[in-house]
Amino acid sequence: MATASIATGGVPRMFSVLKALTAVQAEGGRVTQLAQAIGLTQATTHRLLQSLVTEGMVEQDERSKRYRLSIEFFALAAVAGNPGDLRTVCRPVLLRLCASLGDSIFLLARSGFDAVCLDRSEGPFPIRSFTGDIGGRIALGVGQGALAILAFLPEAEREEVIRFNLSRVREYGVYDEVYLRTEIERVRQLGYAGRSTGLLEGMAGLAVPICDREGRAVAALSVGTISDRLNADRMPTVVELLKREAAALSPKIHPFDATLRRPSQSLASAPAAQKIVIPG
Repeated sequence: MATASIATGGVPRMFSVLKALTAVQAEGGRVTQLAQAIGLTQATTHRLLQSLVTEGMVEQDERSKRYRLSIEFFALAAVAGNPGDLRTVCRPVLLRLCASLGDSIFLLARSGFDAVCLDRSEGPFPIRSFTGDIGGRIALGVGQGALAILAFLPEAEREEVIRFNLSRVREYGVYDEVYLRTEIERVRQLGYAGRSTGLLEGMAGLAVPICDREGRAVAALSVGTISDRLNADRMPTVVELLKREAAALSPKIHPFDATLRRPSQSLASAPAAQKIVIPG
């Protein structure tokens, strides 16, 4: 049946069915519902669904008769996501930003209640950072990159992280719940995190979230530099460059990228990074 569908030009229609199923994946979809969504007759939609069932991409619940995408479909998508992992996709961006700005650029990814430094490109200025070298981690909310990720998580996740991390961020001496929530709201309004907190003397940072297709932050691009280089005159240029690169990365984020689920494990193959030079 699948062969017959392909022979009659059914591939675009099959993709229409698959896309319609993603919208009802939680509860599944009935033939009538799916047919209406994609603008086909019930008979044609049923034939397409049965072809996809035969190929193992769709399954039907025996009791409700509803259709949904199968585990095999998601397994196939997961395999397809392996070549373009987050570190590989972002590496040219880090090099480009580092060359354009002349500052150190960091790629941070969320790992539970933390942000992990997945990669960095060294600028000419010696700096300190919260995450340190590649593989370093910091609580979400501490530092510009981790704050940018936290601010653009879905509300329920964000609240859970705040509750868990509040005692951790307080260890840095200048955070309380009111301050943290004020900063989060500020980042959400501006679309970036970028001002010196005074936690690292002489250092300044600016970060923008990297969001998936759902608008959920999975990582951040961050600039680390000395305070004098991130003044009010230069900041708009830096913000614009980072936002542009992050927006271009968003459609490339694969929802099954193993790097997003286990960022620390992905560092096993990372090239050795230079140690951070700490002034003084």
